[in-house]
Amino acid sequence: PISIDADEFAQAARRARGSAGVRGLRDSLGGNALAIGVDRLDYSKGLVEKFQAFGEFLRRHSGNTGGLTLLQVAPVSRGGVRSYRELRHELERIAGHINGRHADAQWTPIRYVNRNLGRQTLAGYYGAARLGLVTPLRDGMNLVAKEYVAAQDPEDPGVLLLSRFAGAADQLGGAMLVNPYDTGGVADAIDAALRLGIDERRERHAESLRSLREHDIHWWTAAFLEALDARSTSRSRATTA
Repeated sequence: PISIDADEFAQAARRARGSAGVRGLRDSLGGNALAIGVDRLDYSKGLVEKFQAFGEFLRRHSGNTGGLTLLQVAPVSRGGVRSYRELRHELERIAGHINGRHADAQWTPIRYVNRNLGRQTLAGYYGAARLGLVTPLRDGMNLVAKEYVAAQDPEDPGVLLLSRFAGAADQLGGAMLVNPYDTGGVADAIDAALRLGIDERRERHAESLRSLREHDIHWWTAAFLEALDARSTSRSRATTA
């Protein structure tokens, strides 16, 4: 159950809020809300399913069209492997189809980035996002979910939509859990998250942040070393016996 330094990451997000990059991102949205996803370009991350769910959200909830932009950061993973190149092309095709169907002169639904962004830049982008979309098909933990929570302004936090198949779902009780295989369900959850009032958003964020701080990287390190020491002591006793 590895974690992050929640307070340090929150400080990075606060420092980034006034940066030129974050100001530029906010200005480019033209008042629209931002959803963010940050994942390796890998099958396990459910990126195809995420794009399809976002397209279904736009189709079902037409009243929100023009009101939400998805920024998906997906650094290339195993670019020399044919199946991963095909995955990249499939995502480009789906994003192009969705943008072609729903975009207008002032708004592009999906912004798809295939490169790494700096840590502080990402922290600022997380903080600017009304929704965090973390929807892997299977993930042992997922630290992006924890970074998104840590980066939020507690007075006006965004909402984390998190795959129930990520290990982080057991720790971040304030997240809205979704099944990434259920395209319609994720689409409706996006709409529901956008409609949450400030009080519920604060409550959800506070619950997740409390757990994140209780089980941060320092807790994980101490717990790991304690377990390792106990195992070593047990084996030593067995050997001497």
